[in-house]
Amino acid sequence: MKQIAACLQPHRLSKVVRALHSLARFPGFTVLDAHGQGHGRGAGGHHAYDDDGLMYYERCVLTVVCEDGEAASIADLIARTAHTGNKGDGIVVITEVSQVLRIRDAGGGS
Repeated sequence: MKQIAACLQPHRLSKVVRALHSLARFPGFTVLDAHGQGHGRGAGGHHAYDDDGLMYYERCVLTVVCEDGEAASIADLIARTAHTGNKGDGIVVITEVSQVLRIRDAGGGS
């Protein structure tokens, strides 16, 4: 299995979710709110910060766990749908999942 983690601009999230729902085999997903900085530099070639803190950008992290054979096409769908062509569009990362345990099937013993 694979895990896809996509860091997206929040205003693109609903469009990406609609695209995921259009798949023949909807994979399910989790969304987290995130704050961060990209690897680029701000105006003047450096990140703007002072003693009060750094400037962070609002993003959403969309996580999908899927079968190996579906990962590339799902990641591509997410990237194409989230794309605006502007700096800060985000990234999509695919990683290997060694095991998945569904909580509802865990047996419930204590």
